Amino acid sequence: MAAAGGSFVAISPLTQTNSGELVGDRGYKFPILRDEANTVAGEFTPLNHLPDDLKQLYLGMGLDLVAANGEDSWTLPIPGSFVIDTGGVIRYANSDADYTRRPEPDETLAALQALS
Repeated sequence: MAAAGGSFVAISPLTQTNSGELVGDRGYKFPILRDEANTVAGEFTPLNHLPDDLKQLYLGMGLDLVAANGEDSWTLPIPGSFVIDTGGVIRYANSDADYTRRPEPDETLAALQALS
């Protein structure tokens, strides 16, 4: 990505502490920016507001979004990939409510390379 003139940044509702642990555990080489209460994510895609039964399921599996995200909205962003030019214009966007469907890295890279 850097060779194509771009940079990769992740945006997450996780607290800085939890993002830092993620970077340390997985060795990510890119910044993870904090999106408190999914404010930025909500500007790009709808948010998933977890109903009470799903909250209980998450808690039963040890996934406490309130602790992880440092706020109690119980929302999750819909995953997305965006290529944004230097003028702030979105030139490529891919998001899907099914978090298992993500674009291939080559697709995103091709969108970046198309900017030059």
